[in-house]
Amino acid sequence: MDLIDFILHVDDHLLEFITNYGIWIYGILFLIIFVETGLVVMPFLPGDSLLFAAGALAASTGAMNPWVLGVLLFIAAVLGDTLNYHIGKYIGPRVFEIESRFINKTHLINTQKFFDKHGGKTIIFARFIPFARTFAPFVAGAGSMNYKFFLTYNVIGAFCWIGSFITLGYLFGNMPIVKDNFTYLIFGIIILSVLPGVIGFIRHKFFSARKSENI
Repeated sequence: MDLIDFILHVDDHLLEFITNYGIWIYGILFLIIFVETGLVVMPFLPGDSLLFAAGALAASTGAMNPWVLGVLLFIAAVLGDTLNYHIGKYIGPRVFEIESRFINKTHLINTQKFFDKHGGKTIIFARFIPFARTFAPFVAGAGSMNYKFFLTYNVIGAFCWIGSFITLGYLFGNMPIVKDNFTYLIFGIIILSVLPGVIGFIRHKFFSARKSENI
């Protein structure tokens, strides 16, 4: 099972996990969310689509209690960001100078620019942007953001992210039109998730080019 196949058919794979592991599905989902948000070297795990699919399967199979699921994954998201923050704080600003094949320097720098523009709210916004949600707490720690402020944004962001996707999956994931076109829906979620970052990148390039022309 490769990563692309897992992302595009996450509903089928989750159903297989439920069949094979029963109640341990809670632990599996907890671990995936924790790792995606907690380890800066693992930004590619399918958080958004996973949450939506989990909500849908909680409704269709009855194998998962949506309230238990929501609370557990909320805790996983908060703990993951907290770990990532402390890793960033331990490494410090020198992370921007370190060359490592395990850390994508481009994503790191782009997240730092997002922080410069939006401040602590980046922790909330980044929850809904793939890659950024993994790098944001790391950058916050490396930049010595006050932990009390970070924790506040962390909790709010985790609540909004987990709550929204599980609720949407639970309410709409089993509609025939959604079930029959689930792969396309996943594509849509991915596109909508990365769109703000793409628009921001294009705007940055455009304004930088115009600024250079005016010099």
